[in-house]
Amino acid sequence: MRNFGGMMKKVQEMQSRMEEITREIESSRFQSSVGGGAVVATLSGKGEIIALELSPELMADGDADTLAELVMLAVNNAKSEADAKKADALKEMTGGLPLPPGLSLPF
Repeated sequence: MRNFGGMMKKVQEMQSRMEEITREIESSRFQSSVGGGAVVATLSGKGEIIALELSPELMADGDADTLAELVMLAVNNAKSEADAKKADALKEMTGGLPLPPGLSLPF
């Protein structure tokens, strides 16, 4: 029974650390700039777009297709950065061991 108590303590410590990491990531901001700064997207750690900056020159050009592509690229790059931080946090939590399929951190 002693081992069970120790194991439960470790599980509680891991859960507490996971909650801390989740709060840290959710409060983080991830930013990507593309097109030489023509489009800048900022996402929250929850994956929500919180800011989108478009250069006036890009808007004046009137090329909607280019604008759409740059916006998508900026948002996707910022999301990739957030995903990489989440993957690093998961790796830190598990000591590099993979989680079973379908199981992930709560963010």
